[in-house]
Amino acid sequence: MSRTVLITGATGTVSTALIDALRGADVDLRALVRDESKADGLRERGAEVFVGDLDDARSLPPAFEGVHDVWLLTPNGPRAPENNMNAVWAARQAGAERIVRLSVVGAAHDAPNRSGRLHALSDQETERCGMRWTILRPHWFMQNLLNEAGDISATGTFSLNMASARIGMIDVRDIAECAARVLLDHPDRHHGRTYTLTGPRSLTFAEVADQLSRALGRSVTYLPVSDDAKRKTLLGYGVPEWIVDMLEEYAQAYVSGWGDFTTDTVADLLGHPPRDVADFVRDHSDAFTPPDAMTH
Repeated sequence: MSRTVLITGATGTVSTALIDALRGADVDLRALVRDESKADGLRERGAEVFVGDLDDARSLPPAFEGVHDVWLLTPNGPRAPENNMNAVWAARQAGAERIVRLSVVGAAHDAPNRSGRLHALSDQETERCGMRWTILRPHWFMQNLLNEAGDISATGTFSLNMASARIGMIDVRDIAECAARVLLDHPDRHHGRTYTLTGPRSLTFAEVADQLSRALGRSVTYLPVSDDAKRKTLLGYGVPEWIVDMLEEYAQAYVSGWGDFTTDTVADLLGHPPRDVADFVRDHSDAFTPPDAMTH
């Protein structure tokens, strides 16, 4: 009998990649969305869609009924532990067997950023949930570079408040494939495990710019900026202040060397090494290329 897997945060970057990674597998996919208008793309990917909100515990039971496995991804924000709690409770009430939770790199009660400390609360709750559980803690997403694609395509430069920080950044597709591996394996196999997922090497953003230059055949330059300059830019784009504060805390931690490490976990789970940033920029080169250059 195939298992029913509920994907929360279903329209986000990691969950969308996970749905793609599970396509063709012997599972019944469900997707939880807050907004019905986002449902069509998920249905096209083979998921049964339920509308509900992790902020509203009363909206969750229909989506969780009859589910075996829950992929638990909470939105970044001050209510993340409450969102996790609502999902864990709904899963318990529905008799779910397993939770596979997306946490963050370095989640701990003494993490140097509020996101890491909030995720530590939810990790601890998940460990005590009474169901089988696995926690994934991925490093900085290579897909975050797509936020700089507009600047890179227009000016050949991008600006971050990361100084010369080295980060063991990972492609989201590898996170999704690791999550799919865990979900498709027997529930006992990964029970009680916390996996820290990284890319194959630790990189500075100057080295990322070099990889972009090679892939695009034109010069790309990384321009370090101050925390205040990046804050002003993000607030100007309408990014909520809480998120801007969180990103600044991460940047300061990375500048201190906090993210300069890699693990072998992806290779251990998948049987092959994780994607390199060179793979990422080659696969996404169109995003970093000016539209007029793509027509020639």
